[in-house]
Amino acid sequence: MRVNRGVAAPASQRGPRSLRRVFAAAALCASFALSACGDLGRFQTASNPSLAPTKPNKPAAQTPATEREHSRILSSYGGSYDDPRLEALITKSVERLVAASERPDLSYKVTILNSGAVNAFALPTGQLYVTRGLIALASDTSELSSVLAHEMAHVLAKHAAIREDQAKQAAVVTRVVADMGSDPDMSALALAKTKLTMASFSRAQEFEADGIGVGIAARAKFDPFGASRFLTAMERNAALKAGRAPADPRSLDFLSSHPATPERVQNAQASARQYSSPEGGERDRDAYLSAIDNLVYGEDPSEGFVRGRRFLHPKLGFTFQVPDGFVLENTAQAVVGVREGGTQAMRFDVVRVPAEQTLGDYLNSGWMENVDKSSTEDISINGFPSATATAGGDQWQFRIYALRFGSDVYRFIFATKKKTPESDRGFRDTVNSFRRLTLAEIQAARPLRIKVITAQPGDTVESLAQRMQGVDRPVDRFRVLNGLDARSTLKPRERVKIVVD
Repeated sequence: MRVNRGVAAPASQRGPRSLRRVFAAAALCASFALSACGDLGRFQTASNPSLAPTKPNKPAAQTPATEREHSRILSSYGGSYDDPRLEALITKSVERLVAASERPDLSYKVTILNSGAVNAFALPTGQLYVTRGLIALASDTSELSSVLAHEMAHVLAKHAAIREDQAKQAAVVTRVVADMGSDPDMSALALAKTKLTMASFSRAQEFEADGIGVGIAARAKFDPFGASRFLTAMERNAALKAGRAPADPRSLDFLSSHPATPERVQNAQASARQYSSPEGGERDRDAYLSAIDNLVYGEDPSEGFVRGRRFLHPKLGFTFQVPDGFVLENTAQAVVGVREGGTQAMRFDVVRVPAEQTLGDYLNSGWMENVDKSSTEDISINGFPSATATAGGDQWQFRIYALRFGSDVYRFIFATKKKTPESDRGFRDTVNSFRRLTLAEIQAARPLRIKVITAQPGDTVESLAQRMQGVDRPVDRFRVLNGLDARSTLKPRERVKIVVD
């Protein structure tokens, strides 16, 4: 979650919003977070827009429209991630792929995005994007190159240009919704719908891009089976990431715009067999693992992060914890949570409230309709001035809180389809868990990182997985990160990835 103190209008200047709008925006953030080309997880400003073009003497064509789209992608995915070793490896790989493609005269520019999501995409001008989450999942250079070649294929086949035309039509929707009012949540909702429209390629386009991409990778002397291996890895990662969540795991990450069906994996394998045997081609595993050693994994703590049921923001100095059964997602607009089964949800964000306005008055100021003013109560939460009230709708009941922490006011919005003593107690426990982080906790709040280690005689998947930190289901995640299926065992001196803090 990012605090932007210079943009938000005072609460008194904001028009009224219906309960449906407020909760729908929260639900959109929860369901679209980390989805391909619809990721609301990181709307923030990038410091370094891109890497060097693969052919410095002939950069990709730039227009005001593509610059705007580039900026929007950066803001959606946490800006760029700067790592000279990775940049060098990717640039070298792209140069090989370009030279082996049908259009070696074209130029591409690659940006590593500072996001833990597993995603990659391209603009029609040849700007390629790959997240550090995808880089962490790949096991060798051939797998990463298969993704880059696939995205290049979308450009070569003009699929990205077709999608850009669709985006222009979808942008009309964004303008119409934006004209409805100044509600920033509704703008985010419209943006999500627009990006989701942009995300989809047809089944035929995906198969075509797979075939072209495998051919490019094979001619560049990469292992052409890298594509099928990585498609399988993404499916396993999405299934692991979904956990107990009811949503289709393919609604997340790269798979929402590049569905990895068994048929598609088989098609990629069939294409690869035309060029090489399963052992042919270069994987370049050692060089790849050396390049990703110490890569940031998952969320970047500078904008707050989730650890299980707890949200911590070391930069702003606070933390809180949600009840059992809630799955938290950190987005730039808010921290959103949904309880298993979808019967309860929450949103935590920051709002601007004038110092002279009481928090009780803010809750009744009209930003949410149907607030029961008689329920408004001034309270103290761990010494912080606060206020609470209830509101009702057709399908949802709400408990809202405003809490003043330093110069900022934070807002908890809880929604339940059926109000019970248990649900209200869970909401109160969440708010009462809000506290200031200690200096030791702030200093200990480091990002998780990929560490490459060498398996020693006697090491097993289980023993090395025990060294993983800050991740759920460590054995399963260790296998997914290292491309190991349930039957695979470790070999002595084999280099593998683990996650540490």
